[in-house]
Amino acid sequence: MSSNERNATVSRRVLRGFDPARLTSLREGKGMSRADLARRAGLGGATVQQWEAGTRSPQVDTLALVARTLGVHMGDLVLVPRNERFPGDWRTLLGLTQPQLGSLVAISTSMIARIERGEVKLTDENARRLAHALDIEIDELVRSYERARNRPAGMQA
Repeated sequence: MSSNERNATVSRRVLRGFDPARLTSLREGKGMSRADLARRAGLGGATVQQWEAGTRSPQVDTLALVARTLGVHMGDLVLVPRNERFPGDWRTLLGLTQPQLGSLVAISTSMIARIERGEVKLTDENARRLAHALDIEIDELVRSYERARNRPAGMQA
């Protein structure tokens, strides 16, 4: 994938639930240095160091690449308790960007973003499509949507 193609599919949102210490632990458990992981995942040398130091947050598609390189699931790197998840957290756990999910369910990226933030009504049809693509039950999606919709002011969804 070229950098232009990657940039076209990247969500610019800070990755909620990303645990830098967990990345360090998993990487070290696989016997890899930061440079090894960066090289094998096709990343710049400073990227892994910045993520582990907590000075930068990864983008979902790039972290998904790192998870595959490490042979782990996204849920091993992104920790959000099930009963606290928003719709975007379910997407993140599958390693999908908003444009990728939108393409899968034939919903615009901007509508995906508004649904994830709880800013628009979640229609029955959109709930059905999204739940299917996210591999969760519709009622689970609706609960996560309601959490996003009712979150405190200033809290990121």
